[in-house]
Amino acid sequence: METAYTIYEQQMLKKLKRWEIRQQRTPNLMERASKSVQTSINNLIPDKVHKTITATVKGIVQTTLFGMNYIPKNDPLYGVSLADSDAKAEELLSLYKKIAAAEGAGTGAGGILLGLADFPILIGIKLKFLFELAHAYGYSTKDYRERLFILYVFQLAFSSPNKKPDLLHTIKNWHTISHSFPPAEDYMNQVDWQQLQQEYRDTIDFRKMLQLVPGIGAVVGAWANFGLLEELGVAGMNCFRLRRLHDKAESDAFESK
Repeated sequence: METAYTIYEQQMLKKLKRWEIRQQRTPNLMERASKSVQTSINNLIPDKVHKTITATVKGIVQTTLFGMNYIPKNDPLYGVSLADSDAKAEELLSLYKKIAAAEGAGTGAGGILLGLADFPILIGIKLKFLFELAHAYGYSTKDYRERLFILYVFQLAFSSPNKKPDLLHTIKNWHTISHSFPPAEDYMNQVDWQQLQQEYRDTIDFRKMLQLVPGIGAVVGAWANFGLLEELGVAGMNCFRLRRLHDKAESDAFESK
């Protein structure tokens, strides 16, 4: 029995196929050159600095993923159509882009120290958005596996082209892979935190460095944060669309037995 997708869902399936192809393409010449320059710069940064940044990112992500403060107060939207979930997701994305832009403008106008403070604040905004997004698509973040899914979405949005295919594979096969995960605390010990923060920094560095330039910091900060939330929104919505459509196919296959 074939899954009876609605016209809207059929449109999304086509859109998702195009998006998946883009995620799995090989890096172009400019991306390879950029990655090479970033790697050279990272090699010049003292290990002590890398460890400090890594510890900061690890602390923020762990606190967010395993604390209760970020779990939305509203219940997940169970039983609604994909179109309705998408509409709610668009509302959330519009709101969080404005929040991120305002935060970027404020820290960008405050000089280097406030510009540096923007780094952890923006991570928190992004993760809070993903928590809300999960509920828009009907997935409860009270389940730690859903919070781990958010971590994979975050990484997919802000990783180099070389890393994206493996991350996408995990996301597409989440229904089977997630059941093999150890308890949350044990899983966190397996994460390569330095690689995660380095990939994240490499993806956003150029835009965020411009934010530290006197005189244009506020404008660039707002522009950079707005754009980074847009990128996260596209990745997040597509990842949750994949799960919703897969869940529908699985449900139809089960009912046909």
